[in-house]
Parts: sequence; structure tokens; C-alpha cells
Amino acid sequence: MKGFEELKITRQYLNALEDLGFTEPTPIQQKVIPLAKSGSDIIGIAQTGTGKTAAFLLPIFQRLKCASGDTPRAIIMVPSRELVMQVVDHAKKMAKYTDFRIMGVYGGKGSLQTQRDELSQGMDIVVGTPGRFMELYFEQFLVLKKVNIMVIDEADRMMDMGFINQIRSILEVVPTKRQNLLFSATFSDYVERLTHEFLEFPTRVEIAPQATPIHLVTQRMYKLPNIKSKIYLLDYLLHNEQIDKVMVFCKTKLNAETISKYFGRKMEGQVRVLHGNKGQNNRLNAMDAFRNEEIRMLVATDVASRGIDIPEVTHVINFDVPILPEDYVHRIGRTGRAGKSGVAITFASQPEMYGVKKIEKLIGAHLIQETLPEGVVTDEFFPGEQQQIARELDFQKKKADPTYKGAFHEKKKKIEKRIFAAKKLQNSSGKKKKR
Repeated sequence: MKGFEELKITRQYLNALEDLGFTEPTPIQQKVIPLAKSGSDIIGIAQTGTGKTAAFLLPIFQRLKCASGDTPRAIIMVPSRELVMQVVDHAKKMAKYTDFRIMGVYGGKGSLQTQRDELSQGMDIVVGTPGRFMELYFEQFLVLKKVNIMVIDEADRMMDMGFINQIRSILEVVPTKRQNLLFSATFSDYVERLTHEFLEFPTRVEIAPQATPIHLVTQRMYKLPNIKSKIYLLDYLLHNEQIDKVMVFCKTKLNAETISKYFGRKMEGQVRVLHGNKGQNNRLNAMDAFRNEEIRMLVATDVASRGIDIPEVTHVINFDVPILPEDYVHRIGRTGRAGKSGVAITFASQPEMYGVKKIEKLIGAHLIQETLPEGVVTDEFFPGEQQQIARELDFQKKKADPTYKGAFHEKKKKIEKRIFAAKKLQNSSGKKKKR
């Protein structure tokens, strides 16, 4: 394995990397850094937690050389404000022995004027979400005419989840002569076609097969009938497994709030919740508390599954199976980072087993199905939950078989058959009496 010195990283960055405890480059860094330093357009595909951030930051520093001018020369687009904060933090630590000016721009109450003021002082590298980039551009606080490097991190989510129009708007106002770098853990054919709009003869760097979960994560699964049984099993695991630091993922804000309140009462302040309805300060405080091991459990929707780097997470619990199978890869990537092992446990109801099959197809492996521990209650349903499960099963069956007309239709047919049989029997016995 090549060291950072062999990648021709200059001394000030080598010193910063040593301060951070990075001694050897990861595979994605070994392949991307030389190509990016030469100015090539790159599509980088690697598992989450493998060092993609440093793979694009170090070449940016090397190419820009030093602070210069008043307007940014490199922009980095990411899908969430949490990821903006994380990339800015990493960038400042790696550039600590330089004079680079680095900042983040993202949405949130009270943040806009502060970001305007910072930009007015001059910046070299700006990290942000596409919406805030365009807002500041239209206000003429963000000048993009000198941008010569553009990075899109978490590219699949950026384009697949509605950011594509904002990205296109940014592409219209940045110089055409620039370097483009795209990074992601997953990369669908649809997204790859979209990249042809703005990449010129890109070099594709793929460290692992697409959507392959990191090999240090043990993946297990429990099949459960309802939400209460999931809560009881989570309670059991927290008391009977060596779970030191756990992220619990839900697909709805309601489930996230329900779990955080239930376990918040039982665990006395050791639980925080993270979802889109939480304010900016609340979300950042929750992340910091979890990162600093002030709390044991962070309950989150998929807002926190992408790119967030929190060390020492021992377990990831998928309380709900994600809607998109790609999100499973990103969720479990919160554990098993930096060469350490981790455990990912998925709770799946009967309708969610359709999602499990998609996940297994995507990752090319089967989740280990565990036997439910004795004593975990499984027969308690919330009001209306059984009907909701039946509707979800109907929906999944209709997706799999368009000719399927639903459980109600089947039930109606059975009733009609019984009525017809009863009438036939009644007519038959009536004829006998007449005789």
C-alpha cells in the first residue's frame, strides 16, 4: 500500500493527516488522488466510511495551492446541512497549516445573514446544499465565475431525490472549463445517464461492487408482526447484547418520536431524536451529544443515514425497513467504520419482507434470520394496525402481480360463493318438498 508521501501530498497536509491519526491512504484515496490532481473528471464509487471526503479534499488543496481572491474557486455540494458541517470540519482540520478560507452554506433560521457576512469577507472553498447555493447566488453574495473545481458528494441522493433541477441551475452559472468530481456509495444506471450532462470523459473509480455493505458489519434480521413487538425486542436487545452506542433508523417521523419518548423515559436522558422537523440547533446538538458519547442512542429518520461520520457506533438497528433499498447500505454504513467491526440488525414485519428481498438482491447476500427471543410479546397491536398491515400486504401483492385485485375482492368472492351455494341448497330442498 502506498503512503501519503508516495501520493505526492505536500508537507503541510501530511502534518495535518498525522495530527488526525491518518497514516495510510484508503483504496479510494490511492486511486482518486493522483487522477484528481491531474484535473480529470471522476466518478468515484466506494462503500461509505472508506475515506471519500479526503479523496476529494486533498486534491482540491493541492490544485488551489493557497488562498487567493475574494470569490470561491471550489464548491462542494452535499444533500444535508449535517453533511455540510461534517465536510467543513474535515476540510478545516486538513488545511490547518494553510491559509485557506473554508465555509459552509445551508438552510435554517438565523443562518442566512451570518453566511452573507462570511462570504463578503472572501472564501476559497464553499461547501453547501444546492438550495442555499442558489439562494445566495441570486442575492449576489455568492459569486461563482472563478469556480474551477466542483464536487458532488452523495451524488445518487442529490439527483435521485429532487436536487437535479437545482444542480442544473448551478451548472448554468459556473464556468464551463472546470473539473467535476462525483462520489457515492451507490450509483444507479439512471443517475449515471444524468452525469453525461456535465461530465467530460470521466474516469470511473469503483473500489467495491455497487451497494456492497462494508465487510466488517454483521447483518442480522428478526421477523416481527407489529410495532409493539419491535419495541419490546429493541428493549430486550438493549439489556441483553453489548450495545454501547446505537443508531436506530425509522422511515417515519412518528415512529422516531414514539421510540425516542418510550426509551427516553426508560434510559433517563440517554436518547435523542433526529428528523426533518427538528430545528437546526436541536439537530446539531443531538449529533454532538451522540458523537461525544453523552448519550447511548440516537433515533433518526434517513436524514442521518448519508455520509455522517460518527466514530465508535457499535450497532445500527433498522426499526423499519427503508423504502429505498439503497438507503439500507447507507444506514448500516454508520457502523463498521475505520477498520472496526459493527452489527446491523433489521426488524421486518410481514409487508416489509418485500423490502428485505430487494435489499438482499441489491447487496448480493442474505440477511441472517434470527429466532425471536423467549418472552418478547408479539400479540399486541395498536388500534387499526392490523388493517394497515393488511392494506400494505395488498399493495405489495398488487405491485408484484398487477392482476391481483386485493384481499377485499378475494373475501367478497368467497362470500358470494357461500351465498350461491346456500341458495342452491335451499332451491334443491324446496324442490324435494314439492315432490
